[in-house]
Amino acid sequence: MKRTKIIDLLDGQLIGQTVNLKGWVRTFRNNQFIALNDGSCLSNLQVVVDYENTEESLLKRITTGAAISATGLLIESQGRGQKVELKAESIEILGDADPEKYPLQPKKHSLEFLREIAHLRFRTNTFGAVFRIRHGVAFAIHQFFHERGFVYLHSPIITGSDAEGAGEMFQVSTLNLDNVPKNEQGNVDFKKDFFGKATNLTVSGQLEAELAALALGQVYTFGPTFRAENSNTSRHLAEFWMIEPEVAFADLNDDMDLAEDMLKYVMKYILDHYQEDLNFLEQRLADEEKTKPQNERSPLPLKEKLLFCVDNDFERLSYTEAINILKNCKPNKKGQFQYIIEDWGADLQSEHERYLVEKHFNKPVILTDYPKNIKAFYMKVNEDGKTVRAMDILFPGIGEIVGGSQREERYEVLVERMKEMHIPEEEMYWYLDTRKYGTCPHAGFGLGFERLVQFITGMTNIRDVIPFPRFPGNAAF
Repeated sequence: MKRTKIIDLLDGQLIGQTVNLKGWVRTFRNNQFIALNDGSCLSNLQVVVDYENTEESLLKRITTGAAISATGLLIESQGRGQKVELKAESIEILGDADPEKYPLQPKKHSLEFLREIAHLRFRTNTFGAVFRIRHGVAFAIHQFFHERGFVYLHSPIITGSDAEGAGEMFQVSTLNLDNVPKNEQGNVDFKKDFFGKATNLTVSGQLEAELAALALGQVYTFGPTFRAENSNTSRHLAEFWMIEPEVAFADLNDDMDLAEDMLKYVMKYILDHYQEDLNFLEQRLADEEKTKPQNERSPLPLKEKLLFCVDNDFERLSYTEAINILKNCKPNKKGQFQYIIEDWGADLQSEHERYLVEKHFNKPVILTDYPKNIKAFYMKVNEDGKTVRAMDILFPGIGEIVGGSQREERYEVLVERMKEMHIPEEEMYWYLDTRKYGTCPHAGFGLGFERLVQFITGMTNIRDVIPFPRFPGNAAF
């Protein structure tokens, strides 16, 4: 008999019909009541066992974590808490789970413990909800761009360029590390490597997206990116996913509008389609925050926070205006910031970004026109010669979630910026060609996918919103 998913049974449309369920046992009470979950939704479905007519050896195998198939009549539930239940006529054990060894017994487990068994944590309510929502966020992003006529571009994962100019890259090589070939100068001879040159894992698909946008009009990438940054924080990963749209004939205002529209679209999609999972995560967050001091708790419940972002325009101000606010704010004057803001030109830290969002404006903030010395070479230089047409979107609890800019389309200015930042022209000839042949104003941004999922789910550690987190000292599974 064909299996029916639990999500398709909960509305009660199939009451009175014989159905087959397959799933994993969450609990088994009184040798009679199985709470079964199949991952299609947060809710379990109760399977009622006729224990008097069921072999004892079978009953003993119905343990937490076991996979079973149950066939029987779907009836109105006799108890409270659920609309329907399955009156089992037959039960088959598909896979046993030894209760002496299975680590996910029905009790509360810490997120730290679950990170150590990330291969099993999908089976908990928390991570089931997180990863269903992660899927929904990815789908909504693709749908948003598709509806607006963007072309989805697969940018390379192995690349010879450092798009950010930061140098924090993972090298890709097939050379024998026990006997690395050297050239006459004593340096590694990459001509003998697989690609005939030094290559690394990509830190961004942006530069390649620009090439396509300057022919297709508007494109976006959505893929894995890698940073070899030795950072052990709740906000950083060594492998994460990025969304990077690029739009021809667009300026910074168009860029900000697109990013704000996209974020609101995605949050509304999750609010409309993932109520059950959001309700669960909202309660989980509320329970977690009971142990925190009042000033560290979220000002709004999870769903209200998302609605607030959807319903309110993001605050837009320049970096210069932000610096003036920060210089004169109480935490800065009283030395409560870890990094004191003294002069224009300072690189804003997460604590500064969160102050602007959570304390000063109490809403998402878009900062624009940063000093060119703290931004990447490809950003358009303003007429003042000191700032660039950059923008960052800052969210409560997260800090920077989006970074973007109008790109420098003027060939001479771009070459000058590359010289300033010691980026070799000859290696970037392909990028400069787009400024030689039919250049035009264009803009784009990068969105850290995991940070968006973290914000939407209310999870406090970014390692809990990616299936298998990669960070310094850890590449398990």
